[in-house]
Amino acid sequence: MKKWMVGLALSLASLALAAVIAAAYMVHRLDKEMAAPLNLTKATEWQLPVGASTVRVANLWSEEGWIPTSLWIKLAVRMEPTLANIKAGTYQLEPQMSVREALQLLMDGRQMAFRLTLVEGETLKQALARVSEHPKLTQPAQGMAGLQAAIEFEGLNPEGMLFPDTYQFHAGDSAEALVRRAASRMRREIEQAWSQCQEGLPLESDYQMVILASIIEKETALAEERPLIGSVFINRLNRGMRLQTDPTVIYGMGDRFDGNITKADLLERTAYNTYRIRGLPPTPISLVGREALQAACQPAQSKYYYFVSKGDGSHHFSRTLKEHNRAVNKYIRKRS
Repeated sequence: MKKWMVGLALSLASLALAAVIAAAYMVHRLDKEMAAPLNLTKATEWQLPVGASTVRVANLWSEEGWIPTSLWIKLAVRMEPTLANIKAGTYQLEPQMSVREALQLLMDGRQMAFRLTLVEGETLKQALARVSEHPKLTQPAQGMAGLQAAIEFEGLNPEGMLFPDTYQFHAGDSAEALVRRAASRMRREIEQAWSQCQEGLPLESDYQMVILASIIEKETALAEERPLIGSVFINRLNRGMRLQTDPTVIYGMGDRFDGNITKADLLERTAYNTYRIRGLPPTPISLVGREALQAACQPAQSKYYYFVSKGDGSHHFSRTLKEHNRAVNKYIRKRS
């Protein structure tokens, strides 16, 4: 073989070796850069816009200073086309999360979860306001009317028809969808509670059970008291006695309630004033939790017809009006 041919072969071999070494270095460097942590000092909420590519992500992160250069992500996408399969949404990027882990988060679509809590004892108006005010939920064009329609309640007043719980959702989810979830959950809870009701209760329907449960919900926050509170109202209904419960008066007053109930308020005839009407009010007066539903359909067995607040969140229960008046003197008039 001629010398020039030998030299050419050696040169080509050297170039090939250099190319292999360069490629190996690039792969090693790429792996290193992709394993490097994002430059974040705290958990950061970040939104990936609809239609944005991984190349766009690289540019955005570079502009934020979270990565030193967009070059390595762009190179990684060329070598691994699956890195282009990212999903729009709102994500939480964590300190020490590597570039590759952050991209995998976007590929998996593991969006940041937001939470909204509907509270036992709050009114439907308060609950829907909470939903309508959440900045991460997409609101219906009809506003509050659209949210109320999402409950899909056939009666005149859908009060109490959302189940109080904490609901998770993603940014941009529909507020109507969340309301439908809470309404569907409430229908299931009502059905279950009604199927377990004691026989012989003075309740004509599952709706009346919810009405009673809402009154129990408003009367006490103590779980151990709810069955006793339920027994008082059941006993009074069985005897044809008025329920005489302040929360129904307050609900009937609506926005006029300023924190105080006067004698005139107790004498005012509204559809909800159980000092004036007999039986249950026409609708629930609040959102109702599972324990209140159970207290309405499975009340304790008692001979109590009265109760009064002791001022510490608990109540004193009495069998007779005479006993009740003594308790009122002890716990109410003594404080006034």
